[in-house]
Amino acid sequence: MNNTKKTDEFMVKLEHPLKAEMEAVRSIIVNANSKIEEDIKWGGPSFFYKEDLATFNPRIKNYVALIFHKGELLNVKSDFLESATKGKVYAKFYSMEQVIAHKDLIEKMVNSWIKFMDSE
Repeated sequence: MNNTKKTDEFMVKLEHPLKAEMEAVRSIIVNANSKIEEDIKWGGPSFFYKEDLATFNPRIKNYVALIFHKGELLNVKSDFLESATKGKVYAKFYSMEQVIAHKDLIEKMVNSWIKFMDSE
């Protein structure tokens, strides 16, 4: 059950100054692993495999905010990732250059999640 069409429709209507960057991050996530699914949850595109992995917060306009809900469980270390409360980890993209520079990191987070969920 992949809700790509629903997410596509959301993105068409979305007005965000960094929409192209958000689309690029979305593409990296869904192409990182075929097990990843997407939907609209908590007011933005959300990605999951067995459980929620990450969600965009499109209400934040000065950067693309991607919240990894249980990011600390993945043990992926990077100065780019910001730890937050309740085990969350934030990735904040201010430019397309940052998206491109952190493509491998995003893919690592996605694939670490798949591996973690499959080991449960």
